Amino acid sequence: MELADVWFCVIAVLWLGYLFLEGFDFGVGMLMPVLARDNTERRVLINTIGPVWDGNEVWLLVAGGATFAAFPGWYASLFSGTYLPLVLFLVALIGRGVAFEYRGKVDSEGWRRAWDRIIVGGSLVAAVGVGLLLATTVFGLPLDANGNRVGGPFAAITAESLLGAVAVVGFALVHGAVFIALKTDGDIRHRARAFASRVGPWALLPLAGLLVLVQLSWGEWWTWAAVVVVVIAAAVAFERLSAGREGQAFAALAAAVVATVVALFGALYPNVLPSTLDPAYSLTVADTASSPYTLKVMSWVALFGTPAVLVYQGWTYWVFRKRVSAAHIPPVHVP
Repeated sequence: MELADVWFCVIAVLWLGYLFLEGFDFGVGMLMPVLARDNTERRVLINTIGPVWDGNEVWLLVAGGATFAAFPGWYASLFSGTYLPLVLFLVALIGRGVAFEYRGKVDSEGWRRAWDRIIVGGSLVAAVGVGLLLATTVFGLPLDANGNRVGGPFAAITAESLLGAVAVVGFALVHGAVFIALKTDGDIRHRARAFASRVGPWALLPLAGLLVLVQLSWGEWWTWAAVVVVVIAAAVAFERLSAGREGQAFAALAAAVVATVVALFGALYPNVLPSTLDPAYSLTVADTASSPYTLKVMSWVALFGTPAVLVYQGWTYWVFRKRVSAAHIPPVHVP
């Protein structure tokens, strides 16, 4: 296997990590007005992701940086072609990050509710942005022979990309609800479990539709097998959730995310960004890859850096592994 192919797989793994970790992160943010009844319960939800949300975003930064270094042609065409959705996505990430830090700085219900709305809206817009970006990567852009986008700033907004946006939002809601059920106790835990069981199967239908559409367009027999794994893993997650085994349900959703990324990026390969104008204009792994020397240096850096990041992030989740409930939330105190 060529180093360019290896780095295509690495970028797929980075997106896998981001979808899995930031998926429940976005879900928790969007579910705040649904599952929390007062400020204490909203603080419970925020505390479930408080120690980890900024670390989860590292996966996005590394995915973008790796794409820039390993496949500069892919990076240039994708991010310039989806400039407007990308800007909205980044603004949403910035807004929710600021809101997490600022909502507790003033002892005012109006102040907190204003920042809570930014958390909810930022989580929703960011999830939409991830879905648009991934769906555009798989279904492509109107690229000419030079890899430039043809059309206006909304050329990336298509029926397929909107389906991808709805699919990621639906998955994030389910993933977030299961994570809340896993990380909390008391009434919030029961509400989250009930929400995931009742709404989950419907919320995952857009994801199933997206995967089927991708396979009909580009799929191979083994990527179809990955779609079957997604369906089975989702069914197992709901069965385990109904049995009160939130940890096993969460693990099953992890398997569903892995199979989803395999189905999407497996169907995309050897392209990295198809052209909707002419298949001959599609960008491929070989066409957009950096020099072998650059990929070799990146591989050595990743060989030593990746284990350190994984150990540190795993340690963080282990330290903050306990459930959180309203009884653990101290009274509001603003200096």
